[in-house]
Amino acid sequence: MSEQVVQRTDCRLFDGYRPCRPGRTCPGCSHYDPVQGEVLIINLDALGDVLRTTAQLPALRRAWPRARISWLTRTRAVPLLQGHPLLDRVIPLDLEAVLELQARRFDLMLCVDKGRAAGGLATTLRAHAKRGFALDEHGVIVPLNPQAAYLYRTGLDDQLKFERNTLSEPAMLAQAFNLPWDREPYRLVLADDERVGPPRAVGFNTGSSAAWPRKRLEPGLLAEALLAVHRAVGQPVLLLGGPEDRERNEALATQLGPAVELTPTDAGLRVGAAQVARCEVVFSGDSLGMHMALAVGCHVVAWFGPTCPQEIDLFDRGIKLLAAVDCAPCWRAGCAREPACNTQLAPELILCAVLDCLEARRAGRALDEIRGAGWWPVPGVAR
Repeated sequence: MSEQVVQRTDCRLFDGYRPCRPGRTCPGCSHYDPVQGEVLIINLDALGDVLRTTAQLPALRRAWPRARISWLTRTRAVPLLQGHPLLDRVIPLDLEAVLELQARRFDLMLCVDKGRAAGGLATTLRAHAKRGFALDEHGVIVPLNPQAAYLYRTGLDDQLKFERNTLSEPAMLAQAFNLPWDREPYRLVLADDERVGPPRAVGFNTGSSAAWPRKRLEPGLLAEALLAVHRAVGQPVLLLGGPEDRERNEALATQLGPAVELTPTDAGLRVGAAQVARCEVVFSGDSLGMHMALAVGCHVVAWFGPTCPQEIDLFDRGIKLLAAVDCAPCWRAGCAREPACNTQLAPELILCAVLDCLEARRAGRALDEIRGAGWWPVPGVAR
């Protein structure tokens, strides 16, 4: 005997696989919560980029208050998005995810990455409106909408990227997505039971990915700055970082003893974020550690050598330090030029910036400054 199935497949609580959380079938259910719009974000690139893209979620949610917002990313990035209140679903990229997404139709698809894997998905998945980047029939990355053209050009024109552009990366991405930009910070959400250890005034994120060695300060300079900060704040400075930073941090701990405190580097992204969240101020290069500190609410002193400081928004919670070189930015993974940019940052400058940032945080005062003798032509900073 056949039985007619009456289900509300547009309900946010229903997936057709298991009983709904309210524990009853659809007819007469008072928990019916219709989805009004399907939105997909595709963001597969660097972990820091994933965190930075969360700055778009407040404006996106205001534009689509009743939509289901899904985010497709690589498995390694999923912990960075876990528990975010403005996301309905985080989808790890694998074959099953691609097969599912091919069966769905979205009202809006936003592709963050100028990459072939993300672009191929953006081209082939079905959506009423698409913004960001995709692949054309020649396998070339192209902008999907006119508003994405400026961000697209910054990846092709070094003069625009290095010299003329004054927009931060989140501002350019909001423009590409045709969303308003109100400088709302990006966010990594930690549960209360994830927070660990006593609070510290200052932490140093000592490294960067192996692909960008010039984002790491020279060890002797780093040790001198750590010791100076320890003496000034009167407590150990946290050594922060990921698996690639373990040996460096252990060597610094052996050298500096009680001036520093080691934190786990191999326990995963969320443990790392919890360690960062212990700090009032984090000193870091332009790396995941910097983005993580901003995302958990720390103040930040960020130093720049090969990369572009104007593309980073510290959201009135920090100071940018520029290496004293005339060849930056270059965005080169390797460089034989001497002196190298990661040796041209005075420990006294680091100490002063950290203490000023700490004072501003405790006073509740906005802080957005650029210091140093680097390349970027800003008022008061010599080229």
